[in-house]
Amino acid sequence: MVARLVIAAPSSGSGKTTVATGLMAAFAQAGLAVSPHKVGPDYIDPGYHALATGRPGRNLDAYLCGPDLVGPLFAHGAAGCDLAVVEGVMGMFDGAAGQGELASTAHVAKLLRAPVVLVVDASSQSRSVAALVHGFASWDPEVRIGGVILNKVGSDRHEELLREALDSSGVPVLGALRRAPQVRAPSRHLGLVPVAERRAEALDSVAALAEQVRQGCDLEAVLALARSAGAWSGEAWDPGAGSVPAGSAVSDGSAAPGGSAAPGGSAVPGGSAARPVVAVAGGAAFSFSYAEHAELLAAAGADVVGFDPLHDERLPEGAAGLVIGGGFPEVYAPELSANEPLRKAVADLATGGAPVAAECAGLLYLTRELDGKPMCGVLDAHARMAESLTLGYREAVAVSDSVLAPAGTRMRGHEFHRTVVEPGAGPAPAWGLHAPERRVEGFVQQGVHASYLHTHWAAEPGIARRFVERCAAG
Repeated sequence: MVARLVIAAPSSGSGKTTVATGLMAAFAQAGLAVSPHKVGPDYIDPGYHALATGRPGRNLDAYLCGPDLVGPLFAHGAAGCDLAVVEGVMGMFDGAAGQGELASTAHVAKLLRAPVVLVVDASSQSRSVAALVHGFASWDPEVRIGGVILNKVGSDRHEELLREALDSSGVPVLGALRRAPQVRAPSRHLGLVPVAERRAEALDSVAALAEQVRQGCDLEAVLALARSAGAWSGEAWDPGAGSVPAGSAVSDGSAAPGGSAAPGGSAVPGGSAARPVVAVAGGAAFSFSYAEHAELLAAAGADVVGFDPLHDERLPEGAAGLVIGGGFPEVYAPELSANEPLRKAVADLATGGAPVAAECAGLLYLTRELDGKPMCGVLDAHARMAESLTLGYREAVAVSDSVLAPAGTRMRGHEFHRTVVEPGAGPAPAWGLHAPERRVEGFVQQGVHASYLHTHWAAEPGIARRFVERCAAG
C-alpha cells in the first residue's frame, strides 16, 4: 500500500503545480520517500517534481498509454515509497477533447482510487467558494474530494471569510496559501521554463514552495488523507517485460531526475553487438523525455548514454543509435548551430544509416536550418517559429516502415510546439494523423524517424526493442 493523493483544481492557473511541488518538497524534507507523478503529457512540471523529491517525475496519461496502464505505471514509479503525490492537469474534469472523462485528473484519481485535494484560486471570491467546492465535490460520486487548499489568499480576514463559508461544505480546509510572487517560475511560449535551464534558481523556488506549504498547510492532515486511500492491488509495469535485457543498464548520469537525458555518463567503451550504445540528447535544449524511455531502451539491451548538444562536440563513444527528444532548440538555435563538430557527427551517423529517433525538438535539429541558423542538414526541410501554438492529442498510424515501428502500427500521440517545418512531411512520411484533420506528417529516411508527434513508448514496448535491435544489427 502506498499512501497517495491527487492534487486537482477547478481550472488551469489555480496553483496545482505550486501546491503539488511544495507538498512533495515539504514531505521529502521531512524524511519521506516521495514518488512524484503528473497527469497528462506535460514534460516540464515533472522536472520540478524531480527537483523536489530526488526521484524521476513520471507521467500518468490515460490517453497516450491507455487506462489499463495507468495503475501499473504508477506502481512502478511508487515502488518503495512512503507517499505518492499526483499533480493533475487543467480543470479536474477536463480530459481528451470530445472523449468524456478520458485522461482527465478525475479519471486518473478513480483509476488509482486516490483521494483528491482541490486547489482553489480564492483571489477573487469569498462566500462563493463554498458553492464552487460543493459543485466539484458532488459532480462525480466516484471521485472523493478529501480536502481543499485555498491559494492566493489576500489577508487574514480573507482567509477567515473563506473558512467560514466552507464550514458547512463537508470538505475540510487543509491549508491556505498567501500570494507569493517570489516563488513563481518564469514562463514562455510552451509554459514554465524547464528546470534544466535554471537549475540554481529552480532549487531556490522549490525550497521557497516547501516553506510556504509548511507554513500554510496542515501536513499531518494531508498525510492522513493520503493514507486513507487504502490498499491498491495490481502488478507494477516492467520495462523488461517481453525483452531480453542482455545484462545492460542505464549508464550513470544518462537519465536525469525527471526523465531527461543528462550530459556525461559512461558505457562499455564502444559497446558491443549485444549491448549497443544509444546516445540520448539532453541538456537545456532537449529536456523533454519520459523516464520510461531510457528504462525501456536499457531493458531491451542498450547502454543508454546522455550527451548535451549545446556543449559536447562529439557523440558518446561507440554510439550506434541516437534519440533526440523534445525541448527548446528554437531558444538555443545560435548555440546549437555554432557547435559544428557535433552537427557533423549527427549528420554522419544519420546518413550512415544508423537508427535515429527524433521527436519535435529533435525534428527541428535535423532540418537544414532553424530560423535561419544552420542545423544538422539530415532532412531536406526548414524550420521556423510560428505565430500560433499547435497543441493536442492525436490518433496516428505509421505510414512507413521505420526503426521504431512497421507500417500500420497505431499509436496515440501528442503535439506541443510553436514552430513549423516546411515541408511538413517527406517522401516517406512518419505518421498519418486522423484528428483534428487528416494529414501526413514527419520523415522516414534510411534509419531516421523524425516527427513532431510525442509518443509514450510504454504503450508499445516493441518500439524500444525494435530500435535497439536495429542498433545492434549495425
